[in-house]
Amino acid sequence: MSEEATPFSGEIDWGALRTEAEEAMRRAYVPYSRFPVGAAALATDGRLVAGCNVENASYGLTLCAECSLVSMLHMTGGGQLVAFTCVNGDGEVIMPCGRCRQLLYEHSVSGMMLETGYGIRTIDEVLPDAFGPRDLEEFHA
Repeated sequence: MSEEATPFSGEIDWGALRTEAEEAMRRAYVPYSRFPVGAAALATDGRLVAGCNVENASYGLTLCAECSLVSMLHMTGGGQLVAFTCVNGDGEVIMPCGRCRQLLYEHSVSGMMLETGYGIRTIDEVLPDAFGPRDLEEFHA
């Protein structure tokens, strides 16, 4: 289930998040697609976490940058995501795929902000009517 966490209340430094995402993107392992992706997010405790995509010759086993980001979140102390950005090999902000939006939703505060090519959006705007831990908490209450 989702963890209880106090949302980060400071200003979001989107430039710092993009820089962190770009650094992560440079570590991507993409010998097949040659499409590196880096992701970075701000956690509820103010930590920046990042991840990159890691491909596999069995394409279905490829890990998206968001997967490694969520792993880093939990490996470095847990919490929830407050703000997120994702960049391609040219440093352009890109939108997470549907699977990754669900993954981000699972590990985010309600209303987490995402930087997109269309401006700042909430997780609820990019994944409307999502089903996640909050739904299960209501069911089990």
